[in-house]
Amino acid sequence: MAYGPKRGRRDFMKAAGAGALLSVPMINLGYYRLGASERTYSARAIGIVERAMVLDMLAIPKIDFRPEVHAKPMTAQEKAEFRASGITGIHNAVGIGGPGSREQALEFLAAWQGYAGRNSDVFSLVGLVSDLERAKAEGKVGMIMGLQNADQFERASDVQFFYNLGLRCAQLTYNSLNRIGSGATERVNAGISDFGVLIIEAMNEAGMLIDVSHSGDQTTLDAVELSPRPISFTHSNCRALNEHPRNKTDEMILKLAAKGGVMGITGVRNFVSQREPTTIVDYVNHIDHVVRLVGIEHVGIGTDSDLNGYDDMPADQNTMLRNAYKDSYAFREKIDVDGFDHPRKIYDLTEELIRRNYSDENIELVLGGNFARLLRATWK
Repeated sequence: MAYGPKRGRRDFMKAAGAGALLSVPMINLGYYRLGASERTYSARAIGIVERAMVLDMLAIPKIDFRPEVHAKPMTAQEKAEFRASGITGIHNAVGIGGPGSREQALEFLAAWQGYAGRNSDVFSLVGLVSDLERAKAEGKVGMIMGLQNADQFERASDVQFFYNLGLRCAQLTYNSLNRIGSGATERVNAGISDFGVLIIEAMNEAGMLIDVSHSGDQTTLDAVELSPRPISFTHSNCRALNEHPRNKTDEMILKLAAKGGVMGITGVRNFVSQREPTTIVDYVNHIDHVVRLVGIEHVGIGTDSDLNGYDDMPADQNTMLRNAYKDSYAFREKIDVDGFDHPRKIYDLTEELIRRNYSDENIELVLGGNFARLLRATWK
């Protein structure tokens, strides 16, 4: 990516805390282009992202179902997009389940931690919050390894086993019923089982973040109550704004916040709104709802996509993705949110928060400060 600003404007942007990001002259009224993009951002937004620890608590490095994708080296364009994204850390997790879950989990951890190691000029693996702080200082993207299910835990002792392999976050259930509880699209609204109680205890003992983003209603409420440490909805939205089984009720959000948890808002179109168009304005409405309900300290981001989103996937993979879910997911023509489907979407989010009169300090909490606090409280 080419960088070529005039010296005077570079000096100005350094004073604003974002000199390394500026690549072409000011457009007007303090707005700047980043790199070769036609999008423009304010000096204030650029400065906030430059300072913040930006944590996307559900972000896949690359949405591609081919098993060999993790073995390929990153292209120069892919590296440039990550470096320009403003993101400090991603929670890399996929859904697994059913027979062979343990092997699926082991393969996932080996493949993507290997991918991070082979692309160590872009990524660094994360086991502690200090690893995220180091990634920020080094201009890298910290990779937190997670799984969107707990079927890999065949016994409670497996939690520590997987923690030792690098797993730092796990959902208790995906969309279906398992030995722990119910998923969000399951007909049965069961709570946490006796086995699930043991898994929650083991996750707290190991220092692994509990996630219930895809869990059913009673499983979600039970998990919040049973865990002595705060837990998370790493990538969920508000059912008060959109009646969807993957979204969380106000009761769940209130109980999560009362225990110190954090909710990450996802950018999957059908979770955000039932109306068209669905834009970044609708996305930030969910942030506003959480803030009004429980305060600024309990909301963050969990985009549930890679840097570019889902809608530019190959047609056969897009079809495969849609066919993997029940009709209750209610997919529409697009899966991404308009204006939130490109590598610099964090800057667009920051601009929308600025337009809504959020302070710099509070925007930094939303971008990642709240999740950093949660990880300090749960990880060992």
